[in-house]
Amino acid sequence: MSFTNMLPVSDVVACCAPLTREAMTAEHADDLARSLRAIADPARLRLISIVAASANQEACVCDLIEPIGLSQPTVSHHLKILTDAGFLSRSKRGTWAFYRLVPGALDSVARLLVTA
Repeated sequence: MSFTNMLPVSDVVACCAPLTREAMTAEHADDLARSLRAIADPARLRLISIVAASANQEACVCDLIEPIGLSQPTVSHHLKILTDAGFLSRSKRGTWAFYRLVPGALDSVARLLVTA
C-alpha cells in the first residue's frame, strides 16, 4: 500500500460545503408550501395568468369562467383559494366580484425559480 497519495490532515477538504446564504426557516417553509399548494393547480395557474394579463391586472369573475372552461361555482372555489392564499384580492361591485393580482404576492414563489 502506498502512502504517497495521502494528504496531510490540514489539506483535507470538508465533505459539506458551507452555506452561502441564510437557509429558509421552518415557518417560512410552511408558508411557502401553503402558497405553492394554492397555485399547484392548472386552473388556478391559468386564473392568475388571465388576471395578470388583464387591464390593471384585474378581472371580473364573469370574464374568467369561459376561458377556464369550468362552471361558475368551480371557478369561484379556485378564486377563493387564491384569495385566501394572498395571490388575489377581491372587491364587489354591484352583483359582480372583481379579482386583482396582489402586488408582490408572487415574489416569494418567483425567488424559488431563480438559481443565481
